Amino acid sequence: MMTIVAWVCGVLLSLAGAAAVVRIVKGPSLLDRMLASDVLLIIIASALLLRAALTGDLIDLVFVLIVAVVGFLGAVTVARTVAAREQG
Repeated sequence: MMTIVAWVCGVLLSLAGAAAVVRIVKGPSLLDRMLASDVLLIIIASALLLRAALTGDLIDLVFVLIVAVVGFLGAVTVARTVAAREQG
C-alpha cells in the first residue's frame, strides 16, 4: 500500500513540477516567474521529504533546509529589486 501512495505522490509532484517550469518559461512578468520558482522549490522540498519518509534517511532534511533558505533569499531579493524599480 505504501508503494502505491509513493508512486501517486511522485506522479503528482512531477506534474506540479512540470507546470511550474512551464510558468517559469512563459510567465509574463518577473513576479510570476519568481512565484513559480518558489513553487518549484517547494515541490523539490516535498519530493525530498517524500524520499526521507520512504527511506528513513534523515540527511534529506538538511537539503530541505537548504532549499528553503535559497527560496526565501531569492524571494526577498526579487521583492527588493521590484520595490526599488517602482520607486525610482
